[in-house]
Amino acid sequence: MLKPDEGPILFRNTMRIADGHLDEFKDAVRKAVEFVEEHGPQLMVDVFIDEERMLAYSYQLYRDSDAIREHWRLSDPYIRGVMEHCEVERFDVHGHPDDAVREGLRPMAESGTPVTITERATGFARFA
Repeated sequence: MLKPDEGPILFRNTMRIADGHLDEFKDAVRKAVEFVEEHGPQLMVDVFIDEERMLAYSYQLYRDSDAIREHWRLSDPYIRGVMEHCEVERFDVHGHPDDAVREGLRPMAESGTPVTITERATGFARFA
């Protein structure tokens, strides 16, 4: 069993899709996910869209804080493309990101987006 300060880090990003931008959002998020599937360090990425409420939920699983920093370095142009069609309503982090990742999240929190970090208690994963 992993200790609470080890193991994966899960991001849950809740985004409000701009009125009239649903199709553009879907296209931009598809391109972003295709890029990270090919080049990104994520272990898993899944996006769910609630069209009725115009909300999208993105889940991204990372092996550690180094992988998060690598994602930020690689994916900035794709993230900007997605953000043209939505705004982040809240950003939840589950796991134990290091101080540098926490600092990287600070601007989002300071801009008024609720950011939570819930540290890991226990668990396991069944990945090949």
